[in-house]
Amino acid sequence: MTETIQIGPITLRFLRSKDDTVGSLDMFEMDVAWHGRMPVPHYHRDWDETVYGLRGTLMFDVDGKTMTLDPGDTLFIPRGTVHGFENRSGTLATCLCVLTPGVLGPHYFREFSAVVAAGNPDPEVLREIMLRYGLVPVIP
Repeated sequence: MTETIQIGPITLRFLRSKDDTVGSLDMFEMDVAWHGRMPVPHYHRDWDETVYGLRGTLMFDVDGKTMTLDPGDTLFIPRGTVHGFENRSGTLATCLCVLTPGVLGPHYFREFSAVVAAGNPDPEVLREIMLRYGLVPVIP
């Protein structure tokens, strides 16, 4: 299974999902354009996230601590941990994300993408989508 989903400056390439791993994991590559960032800091209720740097540099904020993810670096984000990221490197950054167990799949990203692509997304609609899929937004 390979599916590409665009959310503004972020491109996701799903490599595996809960649907083809019997719920074991979701795995996707994520490209983040320069100045791209996670739309809303959040935490996950039901899964952990492991991120592996492939290209460029991403700055992650994890529970209030700034961490740099360079190629070859790994970052483990346990469920319940508030996090966000931003690409300040001046070039495209790419990482591999693995969510365990696989409970999210591409479904959330498809729905979020459709709202963003329509223009002027309503923050309350985005928040509702996040909550429905187990992501809890944390507004700074």
